[in-house]
Amino acid sequence: MSAAATALGVTDAGMELVVPKAEPGIGKVILSPTDAELIAGVEIKPFSLWPDDRGYFLEIARLGQGLVAGFPAEGSQVSAALNYPGIIKAFHYHKFQTDYWVAAAGLLQVVLVDLRCDSKTYGKKNTLYVGALRPWQLLIPPGVGHGYKVIGEQPSVLVYITNRTYDPKDEGRIPYNDPQIAYDWELQHK
Repeated sequence: MSAAATALGVTDAGMELVVPKAEPGIGKVILSPTDAELIAGVEIKPFSLWPDDRGYFLEIARLGQGLVAGFPAEGSQVSAALNYPGIIKAFHYHKFQTDYWVAAAGLLQVVLVDLRCDSKTYGKKNTLYVGALRPWQLLIPPGVGHGYKVIGEQPSVLVYITNRTYDPKDEGRIPYNDPQIAYDWELQHK
């Protein structure tokens, strides 16, 4: 660990979590579920929307199948967050919990940062734009810091399933503007 990195602790499984000293910016923008720059252990799968003249139907998940196939029915939790335009919710991480995210409405700028010292992608940042315009479901493993910003003029709804019920001792927080992660939340004007 470099002198600039901040140690976050060690999980019961022996995984050391450390905030890396990252290059400023938004990291690698992920444009495909199979992008070679995707942080190790993160999985992406497109989902289908069925629109008609009344709105649309979206199937969030089938327990025992797909990205949540390994989630236990007796301990998993389904939650939803309504988010107003422009808000930032970042960063947090889990030592044990795996998150499965579906942006059911609106558009999110999702940020991932690998905090796992023993990971081949330690220190990498990914940016993903997910929601109504890019219907992707995300699986975020323990030790990967994550957060998001609502982009556009409409609220967003994030539906998420976790493989265990909420335990505040499992969750850690890092400020959205942490200078070591150095994520650029501003409009990119490219």
